[in-house]
Amino acid sequence: MFNFDLLLKSSLITFCDAAEHWQLNAQDPATPMHEGMIFFHNYLLFFLILIGVFVCILLYKIMVSFNEDVNPVPNIFTHSSTLEIIWTIIPAVILLLIAVPSFALLYSLDELIDPVLTLKIIGHQWYWSYEYSDYSMLEGGESLNIESYMIATSDLQANSGAFRLLEVDNRIVLPINSHIRLLITASDVLHCWAVPSFGVKLDACPGRLSQASLFIKREGTYYGQCSEICGVNHGFMPIVVVGVSVDAFTSWIALKLNNLVLE
Repeated sequence: MFNFDLLLKSSLITFCDAAEHWQLNAQDPATPMHEGMIFFHNYLLFFLILIGVFVCILLYKIMVSFNEDVNPVPNIFTHSSTLEIIWTIIPAVILLLIAVPSFALLYSLDELIDPVLTLKIIGHQWYWSYEYSDYSMLEGGESLNIESYMIATSDLQANSGAFRLLEVDNRIVLPINSHIRLLITASDVLHCWAVPSFGVKLDACPGRLSQASLFIKREGTYYGQCSEICGVNHGFMPIVVVGVSVDAFTSWIALKLNNLVLE
């Protein structure tokens, strides 16, 4: 039988994505949209390096060639219509090469395929609450709600392998290879739900419902934090999402609903 306690309490049983102190690049992508962001970053970096090297070489050439003692007679780099046409066309072409993939990525991030699951996320001072809007076995049709608080440093000894300031008492469980809709809002002040491995960073605004799509490609434990300065305990609003198979998620959600009915 699937061990849910081990799933929710141990961060060592699955592939874990958390930032390291030496990490320079983005975390390993767990969603197609984060893969697209990393690809576009590397693609854009090629043009930045190319332009930077060219500008440095050109500046050095100008400083050397336009020294009056070395070259008192102006050369082709001044008053050249051909050169002006070239350095107008080339940047325009580079902008087109950058714009096409950037627009494709931007539109793909806004695309919302018919979701099989909706997760409502509410930011509070200073914790997160989650609502599985598609599942309800309570009287009045109330959905399954979970509150997620950070585990204090003094309590981490009971949770071997947990990360300080990143572990929570109730992890969120989501199925992999499934289209998920995220609805994000806040109950008091501005918050921001951000999980680097997902490529998701969306503001939670009071009175406003923001929407994002999510498609997790692999099982694992993913960590994030509130990325909006929301008050004195802003740094103590971690996010932990566990990606599991569809069968494991179905068993987990059934167990949660049965426990609510028994209560």
